[in-house]
Order: sequence, then structure tokens, then C-alpha cells
Amino acid sequence: MPSAEIVAYTRSESTQAPGRVSSFTSDALRPSPPSIIHESETLMPSEYAKPPSTLSKEAKSWWLKLTEEYALDDQAGLLLLMVAMEAFDLMRSAQAAVAEDGAVLADRYGSKKAHPACQVVKDARAQLLAALKQLNLDIEPLRDRIGRPPGS
Repeated sequence: MPSAEIVAYTRSESTQAPGRVSSFTSDALRPSPPSIIHESETLMPSEYAKPPSTLSKEAKSWWLKLTEEYALDDQAGLLLLMVAMEAFDLMRSAQAAVAEDGAVLADRYGSKKAHPACQVVKDARAQLLAALKQLNLDIEPLRDRIGRPPGS
């Protein structure tokens, strides 16, 4: 039986003899990382930035306030804000479940256990605060005039 020869070519050296393997000299053939944001929900600068349709009314309100006050207009900032608002919605829905059922539930044996949504509230709150911290929103918001803020 004839032996099979493996032939490898590189993009920049396609005229090399078969059998010679060398490293790629460009990143053109490497796959790009998958996009987190779908094309239908591309985030635009703040003057056009509308909250994603998946957010609740309360989260959309926060989205608009934060993008206006802090002039969030870069893709990374809007992505972090989207993550924060999704965590906010999750936290609110878990809080509603805890409010409806109570913080303590009885299991099948009658023992009292913490409501499973209590952990969801805790985790969602941590995600929300982490995303807001990444946005560096602990700075004073932009003001359009000189002097003390109104009401002080």
C-alpha cells in the first residue's frame, strides 16, 4: 500500500512544496470570538441608544436615566449596562416570588427552609452591583452648568 502524505499549506506560503509546514504569519484565519449582542440589538451611541426590548419598564427607565446622566455611548459601557439591567430584572422577579410566597417555606417533611429565590435575589444583586462598579458610576454625573447642584 502506498503511504499517505499529509500536505499542509499556509496562507502566505501557498507556493511551498507539499509536506512543509510552517506557522501562520497572520491572524486572518483565526476565528473571531462570538458576538454577545445579536445584530438585531446592536447598541448605538447614547443619542440613539434605546433600551433592549427584553427589559422591564422599570429597567428601561433606569437605562435611559443612566445613559443620559453619565453619557454612556461606547459599546462596552452599553453592554455592561445591559448586563446590569438584566440582573436588575432578575432580582425584581425573584423579590416578587419571595414577597408572594414568603422568605421561609416548608419542605415536604414540614421543615422550614429559605425560599430558593432568596439566593437568586442575592446573586442578581451582586451581579448588578458588579456591573455598575465596572461602569465606574460612582463618579459625579455630568452637569450642564457651573456651580452647585440644584436643591443644595
